[in-house]
Amino acid sequence: MSTFLVPFARPILVALILFGATLAHAAPKVEDTMAQRMQACTGCHGAQGRAASDGYYPRIAGKPAGYLYNQLVSFRDGRRHYALMTNLLAPLSDDYLREIAAHFAALDVPYPPPQPANTSVDLLSRGGTLVLRGDAALKIPACVQCHGSALMGVTPAIPAIVGMPRDYLNAQLGAWRTGSRHANAPDCMAQIARALAPADISALSQWLAAQPVPAGAKPAAALPEALPLPCGGMTAAAGTP
Repeated sequence: MSTFLVPFARPILVALILFGATLAHAAPKVEDTMAQRMQACTGCHGAQGRAASDGYYPRIAGKPAGYLYNQLVSFRDGRRHYALMTNLLAPLSDDYLREIAAHFAALDVPYPPPQPANTSVDLLSRGGTLVLRGDAALKIPACVQCHGSALMGVTPAIPAIVGMPRDYLNAQLGAWRTGSRHANAPDCMAQIARALAPADISALSQWLAAQPVPAGAKPAAALPEALPLPCGGMTAAAGTP
């Protein structure tokens, strides 16, 4: 009887040993969390969305959820143009984009140090004037009128503009000025950017990038006054047409 079973038992035993070895070397189970799923985002935007070290990809951590959602929709639907973002977001639903926005909005992580200005004193002074007082002759409101007195943005839909890389600020203002970036009409940022000379855009980005972000700074809950211009992005971020 045992002589009959041995030839069949051996391959079974070998199979069991191999199966056990496979289990021992199997990949560990990956936890299904938003942080794990968002590695597709943090690969460019830095750990926890803090901003990339290359000085271009912006911080997304701690920005208002409505603003983040609006930008995700704009990339997906073609109002903003960057193939990597568009391809990544194309199959995602509005509800999932809201989840992504809420995840990054809830992150409270330190800001990078400011970038030292590398321009003339006069140009830097012009940047500060535009940010804090605007230019009535050019019909340009002060940045603080929309982005808050601390320039940390306003919930639910206005982003911070301090703590951002200089190259990113330059690129986005330039994109609005040339029409390659759009928001829902009326597009207030495009209107402002078109009124800015290239030197003004450089001045703004230099001044803003050189400002430190105070520890614990957050977006404001509301503006003390109404926006100086109608902005279609505000209603879009709230989920209305």
